[in-house]
Amino acid sequence: TYETVIDEKFTANPLIGSMWEMAKESLGPLLPKLLHPDLPPSIAILIASYVTYSVLNTILSFGQEPPPTSPYPMNRYDAVSARRYFDGKLTVVLARAIRVTFLSGTFLVALASDYLAGKLQSNSDQRAEELSVLLTKLGPSFIKIGQSLSIRTDLLSPAYVRGLKSLQDQVPPFSTAEAREIIENELGAPIDDLFVKFPNEPIAAASLGQVYRATIRTTAEDGSSTEREVAVKVQRPNIMNQIALDMHLIREAAPFFKRTFNLNSDLVGTVDAWGVGFVDELDYIEEAVNAKTFMESISQTPLSGVVFSPPVLDELTTRKVLTTEWVVGERLDRSGKDDVSILCSIAMNTYLTMMLETGVLHCDPHPGNLLRTTDGKLCILDWGMVTKLESDLQLTLIEHMAHLTSADYEEIPKDLLLLGFIPESKADLIKDSGVVETLADIYGAWTSGGGAAAINVNKVVSQLQDLTAEKGNLFQIPPYFAYIAKSFSVLEGIGLSNDPKYSIINECLPYVSKRLLTDKSERTGGALSTFIFGPNKNSQDRIIDYDRVEQLVSGFGDYTTSASGELLGKNSTRAEIIEGVTEQCLDLLASEEETPLQSIFIEQLAKIITSSTRSAWSRLLRRSGVLPSGRTVLGTIVDPFGVFRTSPIVRSNELDERTVETTRNLIQLVVSSNGNAPILDVSSLSNTEIIEITSTIVRKVWEKRNGVVKTGNRLAMQLLQLTADRLERGEREILVIPTRTSGDSTSNNDGRIHEAKTEEAKVTSERLAGARKILQQIEK
Repeated sequence: TYETVIDEKFTANPLIGSMWEMAKESLGPLLPKLLHPDLPPSIAILIASYVTYSVLNTILSFGQEPPPTSPYPMNRYDAVSARRYFDGKLTVVLARAIRVTFLSGTFLVALASDYLAGKLQSNSDQRAEELSVLLTKLGPSFIKIGQSLSIRTDLLSPAYVRGLKSLQDQVPPFSTAEAREIIENELGAPIDDLFVKFPNEPIAAASLGQVYRATIRTTAEDGSSTEREVAVKVQRPNIMNQIALDMHLIREAAPFFKRTFNLNSDLVGTVDAWGVGFVDELDYIEEAVNAKTFMESISQTPLSGVVFSPPVLDELTTRKVLTTEWVVGERLDRSGKDDVSILCSIAMNTYLTMMLETGVLHCDPHPGNLLRTTDGKLCILDWGMVTKLESDLQLTLIEHMAHLTSADYEEIPKDLLLLGFIPESKADLIKDSGVVETLADIYGAWTSGGGAAAINVNKVVSQLQDLTAEKGNLFQIPPYFAYIAKSFSVLEGIGLSNDPKYSIINECLPYVSKRLLTDKSERTGGALSTFIFGPNKNSQDRIIDYDRVEQLVSGFGDYTTSASGELLGKNSTRAEIIEGVTEQCLDLLASEEETPLQSIFIEQLAKIITSSTRSAWSRLLRRSGVLPSGRTVLGTIVDPFGVFRTSPIVRSNELDERTVETTRNLIQLVVSSNGNAPILDVSSLSNTEIIEITSTIVRKVWEKRNGVVKTGNRLAMQLLQLTADRLERGEREILVIPTRTSGDSTSNNDGRIHEAKTEEAKVTSERLAGARKILQQIEK
């Protein structure tokens, strides 16, 4: 009987067993008389306990503000209001907690049995199907988790991937009668007055709502009418309370899980961040605003022609009903393999643009929300769940990604500290070699492709355990990162489903390259210097690293190709290619306002000019022959008195040779792309194309003439600055051993080398002063 079961459960409990027995002995004879004579003692005690709790709770609440009538009175996530609301609904909370625990526990017990019996693999299909059914039974919150996991082929076995994919399309719909009632209540008119056609069944059902493919009639200004297909999304009945209850339970359990598993993360903050997005997703007016904001912001980027969101029909949209234009297309994960690779690249660039540029990131990019349209564009659906990033965080993320893509792993610990992944209290440990080596191993394996499956998990776990034992719990997950991780985890999963060696870090390179080359902020300029100079970025003699520049140029080219839609069949003529390249080069390098890229370009170009000139002069001197005096023939003719023979202006050194070698490599990079394939075979151009291209280049240069002139002036100043610096450094390098003369009473003969106070040094000082005077005049 129920009485026996309840009695046995409570008696067996070591914490409350003795108190339960005492309560039965003292209250058992009394309670049945007060409640019902035939009521079993155990049930009577439970009822009395609940009544007592309710009475005490009521007494303690006297004088306090009454509890809210809904979990979120302002229709926004509010953990405090939810707690006050559910404190008065103990039975509802307990019932849900017991249901979740019981259903989950049953599945976990079955999984443990498979493990002990060695049948994890053989029973995986059955368990995957059971997991899908379990998540569906548990409701929207858990369905969302399953949908995100369903595309992580690197984390789950094929059986579980297949099982969870059913969550994306086969969520049980609610009745169309309920949907019609919601639409009519929200829009204030009968269905037949709003739509020409409204189907009896939804086209798709999701965790929070379902979509109908309906038809409306629109009237043009001239009075003519046309029919348009629209997508009508209707929210599930009473969905707000269901989500609020789950979020309340998860939030209340978060501290327990943090203590139990010794997690160094703000779990409550993470749950709150998740809850904000979850509840905002239920406001379809906010979703409409998010979609419009995306279209406005993306229209200002090169991606405007290849990605979009469906236009919203405001007159048919409320908090619970969203109507947009119907988009004809196929799911990204069901498109042809070539299309998936191209569109994955476009999707990655789009999401990086949202995260690091526009500041509003779409957080639900599962395959059902990413469509390939019939004209080869990427359509992003479902804008209910977004997260917003502050500009300072965006810049820090750009710096971090620049270090990742350029494999500057020594900078990573500092990035993680700034991003909140390492607590401030552990700041003194970020330069520890063990931390750098561990992160380098993880990121290095991740960069090679294959997702989490490519990482030696046992090795990583061992390294992290060693770090924890020595340094304490070093890493944490900041709350803001929950949605970023979700978005890019899904994108990585889609890429891995098409290419097992897909590398999300490498896929970030095109956007990172574009941002580093075009952003004008000082911090991004610092990241650019780190990327192309590496550890020597602060050296006065720094020379660009050819391999890094090649990586940067290649990434920028990939971004440009992706954004232009060229890989989706939108091929350009050779004249258009030249025009585009000319436009980009002038925009990047000949802007009127000095940018970080232009500053580096001018600095390096000046070094190349001066080094190449000195190197060429040295070769000419050697080739002219040597006279018996030891001087070269050409040197004697040009400088018969040897005034400039030892001048640092003409004397070549090892730095000049390195600069010249780097220049040769850069020239090869400019004239070729993707190996040895030329960007454009000039010999194959027709006369008409040559005239058109020449005209285009001249026109573009003329349009940018102010920027070209200012860039030329900056280059001239840099050349003079380099000359002045070289003269100054050259003075310090001219050293002689002084000798005693009869008329020199101040000379030293202590056996050490001293700077010469000679006429030659005086001449050099005059040249240096002259160069500095010219610089000052130009700056004025």
